[in-house]
Amino acid sequence: MRHLLPIAALVAVLPLATAWAQHSGYAGQETRDIKALSERDVADLLAGRGMGMALPAELNGYPGPAHVLELRDRLGLAPEQEAAVQATFNRMEAAKSLGAELVERERALDRAFAEGSVTPDGLRSLTAAIGDLQGRLRAVHLMAHVEMRAVLTDAQVRAYDALRGYTRIEGAPRGHGGAHGQGRTH
Repeated sequence: MRHLLPIAALVAVLPLATAWAQHSGYAGQETRDIKALSERDVADLLAGRGMGMALPAELNGYPGPAHVLELRDRLGLAPEQEAAVQATFNRMEAAKSLGAELVERERALDRAFAEGSVTPDGLRSLTAAIGDLQGRLRAVHLMAHVEMRAVLTDAQVRAYDALRGYTRIEGAPRGHGGAHGQGRTH
């Protein structure tokens, strides 16, 4: 009788443990080259893509230069506007070098854990460097959106929002303050 209780407990817990393992959101990620980044994340970082880093800007009426260039004809960009948008987009090339450096820092962090060589000081150093790079990279993307507000008219921003499928509630704040939102026109 003494032995039946532990067996009964095991039989009761085993299905729960199996169900949890089957539903882990991390299952399959253990085979990634860099555990914290998917293959797509790595490709996006190396290509300088935003990966949603500029969502506060994009979703509050500050268009992104890549999408403005894609929509240039529908937005009716004047040649000087298109040149300014292209210049901002070209400055975003810095995002590629920051992205590459971020990938390498994440790889070093992953390697430290995989090799069992992680130390508290090393961990603090690596994560501080990763955080700094993430902040700098995000600032590059957000600044590009800010620059678009100086290039586009309010009507073009509204058209951009509509073309991108963003809906606005009439009278709701749109984040279009500053010099541009105070009556600047092109």
